[in-house]
Amino acid sequence: MKNEQYNTKPIKKIFFLLVLFLATEFSALAQDIRVAAAANLQPVMEALQKDFKQKTGLTVSPVIGSSGKLVAQISNGAPFDVFLSADMDFPETLFKKGLTTLKPVVYASGSLIICSNQNIGFDNWERLLLSARIKKVAIGNPAIAPYGRAAEQLLAGKGILDDVKPKTVYGESIAQVNTYITTGVVDVGFTTQSLVKEAGDKSPLFYKIIDPKAYDPILQGMVILKHGAANAGAEKFYRYILSPAAKSIFKAYGYRIP
Repeated sequence: MKNEQYNTKPIKKIFFLLVLFLATEFSALAQDIRVAAAANLQPVMEALQKDFKQKTGLTVSPVIGSSGKLVAQISNGAPFDVFLSADMDFPETLFKKGLTTLKPVVYASGSLIICSNQNIGFDNWERLLLSARIKKVAIGNPAIAPYGRAAEQLLAGKGILDDVKPKTVYGESIAQVNTYITTGVVDVGFTTQSLVKEAGDKSPLFYKIIDPKAYDPILQGMVILKHGAANAGAEKFYRYILSPAAKSIFKAYGYRIP
């Protein structure tokens, strides 16, 4: 009896395709998730990154900057996967340009504070800003930094914006404003409450939370960008930011959760 011979080529082909598919899937999962994150998130991003990696094994590579500058970079082709903005307007702009996979969603609301590295008292901060004691006030550039926009809206509502402007030092982002405050370059500044959590006992800060009714809500929006559609980890991170675990971290840093 002749030995039966089998054509193993189809099996080898199927095996090759299976290995290729698995390798492609693993590569997609193994990619770093490039996140464009608003400057106010700098204090909280490290905690979010660490928790996300513990839960998924995936690595987040954030680029921190003012929301306006990040939008300009994304519009010019910067290869980010997810955008965490300090407002809803900027991600809405990207959505209208067709640069996102979905409409933006709110992941947190920011909390504005007036802050100093000196114990100068904020019981009547409006009068304090007008006094000779205060020579420099830091505010984020309102054209590109939503917290700066909120600060100017607050001052205008109090009727003191024009009086404070000669003392104003504008930061290109809240991160720069934070540096001005913590290093004493300015006497006071308007910033995000998350700065206080980051500073902790290392650099004691004195602050007062501004009544949220005194400015429009700082609704912070998130989108998956078109570049992120090819990265399986982007959606995982997107869902994580909306999860109870991430919300708990945001709350710990002074954010309000929708």
